Amino acid sequence: MARKTPNHRFDLPPLELQCMQALWALGKGSVREIRSWLLSERPLAYTTVMTVMDRLARKGVVGREKLGRAHLYRPRFGENQIRDRALERLVANFFQGSRADLHQYLSAGTTEAAKPQAPSAPGLQEIRPAPRRQTAGTRTAARIDPSLL
Repeated sequence: MARKTPNHRFDLPPLELQCMQALWALGKGSVREIRSWLLSERPLAYTTVMTVMDRLARKGVVGREKLGRAHLYRPRFGENQIRDRALERLVANFFQGSRADLHQYLSAGTTEAAKPQAPSAPGLQEIRPAPRRQTAGTRTAARIDPSLL
């Protein structure tokens, strides 16, 4: 298993990021309040939000305090800190650590213009997406022998 870096806590999957965005908007909140804020975007079970918030608390991204039977969560890091870490990862993973290359890519305006030209090698073919599969209903209808009806 790969070792976690000190900044791993800032690597937020989409659902954790959505919960953090709700918490940044609210300033502080319970699972019920965070879930209510998220319901307009995506229907989530109370227990799902509770699990995500617990995970964020274990990562140290949010602080929590017990209020009666519920917990009150507060962000421990600002949105800019999380955004900066995501940008660092993007630059490291796709632009070999060069922000200038990222800027050039964004300035090009299209992905085709910014795509580096790879030297052509004999025997290599362009990768094409796989053909679309038929839906289950279409596949079944195509296989039914009319004489059996």
